[in-house]
Amino acid sequence: MTSSSILILGASGTTGRRVTRLLQAQGHSVRAASRSGDVRFDWTQPGTWEQAVGPATGMYLMAPHEQPIEPAFVSVAVSKGIRRIVLLSSQGIEIMGDERLMAAERLVRGSGVDWTIVRPDWFNQNFDEGFFQPAILAGQVALPVGDTKQAFVDADDIAAVVAVALTKDGHEGQSYDVSGPRALGFGEAVAIIGRAAGRQVRFDGDADAYSASQQALGRPADAIQGELKAYGALRHRGDATPTDTVRAVTGHAPKPFETYATQAAASGAWK
Repeated sequence: MTSSSILILGASGTTGRRVTRLLQAQGHSVRAASRSGDVRFDWTQPGTWEQAVGPATGMYLMAPHEQPIEPAFVSVAVSKGIRRIVLLSSQGIEIMGDERLMAAERLVRGSGVDWTIVRPDWFNQNFDEGFFQPAILAGQVALPVGDTKQAFVDADDIAAVVAVALTKDGHEGQSYDVSGPRALGFGEAVAIIGRAAGRQVRFDGDADAYSASQQALGRPADAIQGELKAYGALRHRGDATPTDTVRAVTGHAPKPFETYATQAAASGAWK
C-alpha cells in the first residue's frame, strides 16, 4: 500500500513512537499525533479530530488504557479519506471481559475500510517503561496470576508488525496474535530482570498480596475487585502459547526476553 500519509495515534507512547520511527525510516509520510505534538489529537476534544486526520489514508488506531475508541472519530476518519486501519488490541480480551477492546474490534471490522487487528500479549516494556517499573525498583512485583506463563512480547516487534500491516498488502481482514518466542511465568521474567539489573526482585502471584499493594496506592475497592476477577479468568485460562506471527509478518524472529532485559538494564531503566 502506498499512501499520501499515515496517521499514528499515541505517537509519543510505547508502540506509537516506535511505529512512527520505523515508518519514517522507510520513507513514509507520517502524521505523528498526540495531545502535545505538532499534530494535535485529543480523544476528549472532537475539535481536534478532523485536523489530525488531514490527508492521511492509513491509520494506526489505539487509545490509552481505559479510554474507549470513539465510534464518532472512526466515522470522521473514514469520511476524511482513511482507507486502512490497524488497531492495537490485546490477547485474552474475551476471557478477561474487556468490553472496551472488544467494542473497538467490532468497530473497525464494521468501518467499511481495510482493517488489521494486532493483538499482543504482555509488553516487555511494562517492566521498564510502564506500570511495573516502580515495582521492579521497589523489589517486588505483585500480580494475581500465580505461575501461569505469558508470552511476553517486545514493543519493537509489535511496532514492526503494525508497520507492515499499514504499508503492505495482504494483511487486510487479519487478526494477529503477537507474542515473544517463548512463554514465561512472571516469576521467571522478574528473575531474568533481577539478574540483568543486578537487583533483588521477587514476584508474588497471590491475590491477597495484589489487593494489599493496590489498596496501599489508594485505589478504589471496586476497581481492585474487578481486576481480581479479570486476572482470575486469565489465570484459569492457563499458560499462553507463543505464536510465529512476528516472523511470519516481518521476516525476523521476535526478541527473546533475556535480550530485552539486558538492553533495558544497559539503558539505565532500573537504576
